[in-house]
Amino acid sequence: MSSSEPALTTVWPGTAYPLGATYDGAGTNFSLFSEVADKVELCLIAKDGRETRIDLDEVDGFVWHAYLPTITPGQRYGFRVHGPWDPAAGHRCDPSKLLLDPYGKSFHGDFDFGQALYSYDLEAEDLATGGTPPMIDSLGHTMTSVVINPFFQWGSDHAPRTPYSETIIYEAHVKGMTQTHPGIPEELRGTYAGLGHPAVIDHLKSLNVTAIELMPVHQFMHDHRLLDLGLRNYWGYNTFGFLAPHYQYAATQHAGGAVAEFKNMVRSFHDAGIEVILDVVYNHTAEGNHLGPTVNFRGIDNAAYYRLMDDDLRLYRDFTGTGNSLNPRHPHTLQLIMDSLRYWVLEMHVDGFRFDLASTLAREFYEVDRLSAFFDIVQQDPVISQVKLIAEPWDVGEGGYQVGNFPGLWTEWNGKYRDTVRDYWRGEPATLGEFASRLTGSSDLYEATGRRPGASINFVTCHDGFTLNDLVSYNEKHNEANGEDNRDGESHNRSWNCGVEGPTDDPQIQALRHQQMRNILATLMLSQGTPMIAHGDEIGRTQQGNNNVYCQDSPLSWMDWTCKETNADVLEFTKKVTALRKAHPVFRRRRFFDGEPIRTGDQVRDIAWLTPSGQEMTHNDWNSGFKFVGVFLNGEAIPEPNSRGERVIDDSFLLCFNAYAKPMDFVAPDGDYAEQWTAVLDTSAARGATEVVVKAGETISVPARSVLVLQKSG
Repeated sequence: MSSSEPALTTVWPGTAYPLGATYDGAGTNFSLFSEVADKVELCLIAKDGRETRIDLDEVDGFVWHAYLPTITPGQRYGFRVHGPWDPAAGHRCDPSKLLLDPYGKSFHGDFDFGQALYSYDLEAEDLATGGTPPMIDSLGHTMTSVVINPFFQWGSDHAPRTPYSETIIYEAHVKGMTQTHPGIPEELRGTYAGLGHPAVIDHLKSLNVTAIELMPVHQFMHDHRLLDLGLRNYWGYNTFGFLAPHYQYAATQHAGGAVAEFKNMVRSFHDAGIEVILDVVYNHTAEGNHLGPTVNFRGIDNAAYYRLMDDDLRLYRDFTGTGNSLNPRHPHTLQLIMDSLRYWVLEMHVDGFRFDLASTLAREFYEVDRLSAFFDIVQQDPVISQVKLIAEPWDVGEGGYQVGNFPGLWTEWNGKYRDTVRDYWRGEPATLGEFASRLTGSSDLYEATGRRPGASINFVTCHDGFTLNDLVSYNEKHNEANGEDNRDGESHNRSWNCGVEGPTDDPQIQALRHQQMRNILATLMLSQGTPMIAHGDEIGRTQQGNNNVYCQDSPLSWMDWTCKETNADVLEFTKKVTALRKAHPVFRRRRFFDGEPIRTGDQVRDIAWLTPSGQEMTHNDWNSGFKFVGVFLNGEAIPEPNSRGERVIDDSFLLCFNAYAKPMDFVAPDGDYAEQWTAVLDTSAARGATEVVVKAGETISVPARSVLVLQKSG
């Protein structure tokens, strides 16, 4: 039978596992979980829109299934679930809705957001919590699931498995990274094929990037409200298909084509030694609250998939600010999350995950629980426990800010690092001790749980908030284009515009802004932990002060590649400082500093904190409000061996951080530190170049608002 012919002659019992639609080379097994259903129909959709319904009579453990030996890749399908419509009991079955497969590996079409998608009368929204559904068929108004061909020639592809201590992460958006790139063929821009193009990979390699972290590529929905405003859900944090690559990012638009294209992209990155990490959104779905459309989970088994209000099961508990929260306390919901993660590792070959609003997944009842079922099952899973696991360690619920509180396997976006570094370079009177802790890997957050510096994903900017250029160009957000009267987005940005809000022709302010960008990039790359760069920061891209471009699928949010020329100094500096980090293990130690002497009787420590006079800081110095600090890093005091068990010996360095608005004299320490130092990085120079040499005991002037890096040379 071809995929366009709905006629059917053979139905076999099939199996309950695997869930979803699984083509085995001959036919396809279909399987759907629903504990609440009285009846489930598999719906085969022809290209002309005709529908053939097949009763799934086989049920095992609330899993409804059948095997169709004539169904091959490209077949479009959905389900209709018959059962109770009883919102007061948490049930919202509506067989008039063609439901998408929660395990669908590809989707096709679009949503029109008309009445047909909703199980209540849009003219009487109060009926969303009760009443009788209007029973308008959603076929033709919703997307369809697509059977895929799972077979792919991976060849010699293998995971790079880069240790955290050697990792530099680059956060990117598939479309934003490629939409205007002049080196990518026009037909490939905005796609997986474009992202895997040599023009992009060569750029990342020049930055010494070892991992690309992709903003959501799971199949997502554009919000009806945004479409009405002429906007789109650009970021993609609105998932409904956790096993499918977003098909609109595929250059090949035929049904199921996104899967092979995504795999080709991953293989290209792996060939270049670059890992692929996915930003995943298992905390909520695109169906929203009780006023949202019914596209899959709500109509399949609402009470199983969602957290409902204990005192009113018609309503949804919302820890995410999106209208609903997935319910990982239910075994089948937890299974969906784990099956999805394993699928992306085993079948799509990705190397790790960044979990959006990860605290939501850890809420067993209401409070965040470090011993939740989700963490337990991840800990013992032989596949997922071996890839990179990165938490965004907060959500919008009470007690949701959990930086430093995730279990041992996990690394975390270190929000405290971001805030501290921003404050330091804008001249806030934050304690120097906080800055020192963040610079050395945040042992106060991670050491107690047996983690190492790599657990701290250090970042100053990311997709959410100002770009690096805007961080030093705006004091206030400018989100008017989002249609929310500038109410959306973070208002407390810890930014500094260097004296003028927004664009300016003043050469002194322009120079200062570039220097501040270099200061932040240098701090990021010289800090212990795992650094993350936001895409475009290396070329100083701007969003014109918009710190919440979630709805801006436009040049405002896309990479402006002409910045490679206009901000060539920023790009060259980024390459220089990432190369410095890559070349020297003293900047990326696998273990925390202990501050102790190298040998008994030797007073030279693995790290020392120095005042402008070159003396070790005292307790009073730490509390003096200093905005200058010198840091000695001893390359001969790295205790951990390399992967072959060999001792690691590196050069020693002096780092001078001066956040004052005036130059500061610094005395190179004498004694056992070094006889002579040579400057290898100076953020006051447009491209970080310098040739300064200073001997022990001599004084060097550290320019205002700058980082100076001195390397032992004698």
